Amino acid sequence: MPSDPLTKLLATTAFAWRREPVSPVPLTDIQWRADACGPGSILFFQRLDDGRDDAELYRRYLADGSFSVLVTNRMLDCFEALPGKGIFVTRPADWPRTVGRFCDLRYPLPEIAGGFMGITGTNGKTTTVKYLESILRAYEQRVLTVGTLGVSLNGEPLARTGFTSPPQIELRRLLHVHRGRYDVVVLETSSHALDQGRLHGIPLRNAGWTNFSQDHLDYHRDEAAYFAAKARILDLIRDGGRLFCTSPEVISRLLEPGTPPVPIQPLNAANLGPEAVAAKPFLALMHNRENYALAAALADTLLGPGERPYWRYLEVVDGRFECRVIGNRTLIVDFAHTPAALETLLTAIRHAFPDAGVLTLFGCGGDRDRGKRPLMGAAAARHSDYVILTSDNPRSEDPERIIGDILTGLPGTGREVVVERPQAVARLFDLLAERPADEPWVGLIAGKGHERYIDRDGCKTYYSDQDEVERNLRRLAWV
Repeated sequence: MPSDPLTKLLATTAFAWRREPVSPVPLTDIQWRADACGPGSILFFQRLDDGRDDAELYRRYLADGSFSVLVTNRMLDCFEALPGKGIFVTRPADWPRTVGRFCDLRYPLPEIAGGFMGITGTNGKTTTVKYLESILRAYEQRVLTVGTLGVSLNGEPLARTGFTSPPQIELRRLLHVHRGRYDVVVLETSSHALDQGRLHGIPLRNAGWTNFSQDHLDYHRDEAAYFAAKARILDLIRDGGRLFCTSPEVISRLLEPGTPPVPIQPLNAANLGPEAVAAKPFLALMHNRENYALAAALADTLLGPGERPYWRYLEVVDGRFECRVIGNRTLIVDFAHTPAALETLLTAIRHAFPDAGVLTLFGCGGDRDRGKRPLMGAAAARHSDYVILTSDNPRSEDPERIIGDILTGLPGTGREVVVERPQAVARLFDLLAERPADEPWVGLIAGKGHERYIDRDGCKTYYSDQDEVERNLRRLAWV
């Protein structure tokens, strides 16, 4: 008869297929990474349709694992290569619920006064989360945030997860480890996480949806599947909660099938006066006023309605419209890495700097949606006086091939290619230096934002657009 709680739960869980371990040992923990496992570990391994065969997954993730029990969401061809280990297979649809039961045992969700809030959307999730964090902290709420910038408690970084939304076990572990230290949790909820059930069992008090445009089609295959994945956030909002949204197009699509499971509250961009824009220049951008409107509405659900100058508490978000102004030269570092984000950002720059020339530097990531590359090239060409194409995170692709895809969306003039990103940033500065000092120019360096690395051939090498800006400012004696 099993004695430890994990073994008991394993024995009483309905699986589609099971193979008991030859020599059972007491089970001590649950893991989602094989390299974190010990002899008493249950490894939960979610098989995704990512083009890799089972043999590759076995070699890369399972062959050297010291786990005792493997739980998967489908049958794998490598089970015979794991003799002696217990193997349990769920039905694919049961995966989030099954993992959730083990998380409830090992990492029970804490009861917190402010509850959980989620933010989804193609662009603006990180900015909205950080705006909401700043507002709630100003009103003495203890805030845990989880997202692209990692895990933070009251604005202080705690950990980097490498995910916008961590895997289910990792998210529950983080929430459990820091229990008692926060009153409210604000989560970025990516389409991948919603599709894979990573947030299963997280009862969202309320949620926000920023916008929707093409992205991640390498994973979702088509735009309809991408939208459907994001729409699953509605299923996480508990009774009495609402989805706030600043996009009329998103709201219209959500209402097409009929009455949604929770109310949807439309929002307009915040109407801010000159004092707010002067104090917080990033609020000159329409999309940031929309992000602010979402954050303010969600804050009101906790603090109660009222006229509060929330904008006073906002801070610049890492890699989101970070500006350096040197005379008539404005340098901007931003994470914009989708066609819509680049279009929105450049449109805002043209509006904010109507008399300035615009020089744009960007690239596209490898092993991702190739269809967006020419669209980003076209967006840059529409709103820039000159474009420098460079490398971003090429991953396993040839950077020059990626740039070739982008070039199909650009006209034949007003552009150049500098593959290595540090040299490309230096070239941007040189071009700005060649212009007359009384001529206003904006240099936009897009795509990396908060990221402090370049991912190439399986290796992440330290790199920072911000560092390169500072290096070139010193090189030209502009500071």
